[in-house]
Amino acid sequence: MMILVGGEKGGSGKSCLAQNLAVYFARDKQAIVLMVDCDPQRTTSDWIQARNADPSLPAINCIQLYGKIRNDLLSLKQHYDYVIVDCGGQDNLALRAAMSVAEHVIIPLRPKRRDLKTVPHMEDMLSTCKMVNPKMLASFVITQCPSLPNQANRIIEAKEVCSSYGINVLNAVTYNRNVYDDSEEQGSSVLENEPNSKAAEEMKAIAEELLAMEPDDSHEFK
Repeated sequence: MMILVGGEKGGSGKSCLAQNLAVYFARDKQAIVLMVDCDPQRTTSDWIQARNADPSLPAINCIQLYGKIRNDLLSLKQHYDYVIVDCGGQDNLALRAAMSVAEHVIIPLRPKRRDLKTVPHMEDMLSTCKMVNPKMLASFVITQCPSLPNQANRIIEAKEVCSSYGINVLNAVTYNRNVYDDSEEQGSSVLENEPNSKAAEEMKAIAEELLAMEPDDSHEFK
């Protein structure tokens, strides 16, 4: 299975989500996982480098690909249980190429106006790629949510904006938590650093919601 974590808006936690999903599949599902870093900022590649420097952490394979990567990704899918593609926060060739072959496209967005302004363009991009990849499942996930109870409406409103464009929105969300940044700096994941934490529960919920979706599910992007 190929899962693309991408989008047009930077700073929404794409690399963090991709890294934690990779650890979840490798650790909890005993799967053979490959990460593909398509972001020129090399966030995931740097994370892998930090991870490889810690012998206590199980190794995860990672390669870098840029540009017209469709054929490369198609080839890689045959050799791994899960291929997690981390694309940067911009519309580029790599993002569209990955959309054309991925089973799941996950688009993290913060519940902020500047993030939600990208939804119409993402809907247009997904519609185009859907013609090439009709089985693709696309979902938004709301990330870095404020934890104060009086901010709960911001999360609901963000989900409603995304849903209004006919694209699935995951029930699971992530909240602003320092453990996400702390884990990434160490080449680790919240699942490894604090396996019983709320952050770990958030990541597990996202992964399990993805796995529960099927190509003919009612959540399929249309």
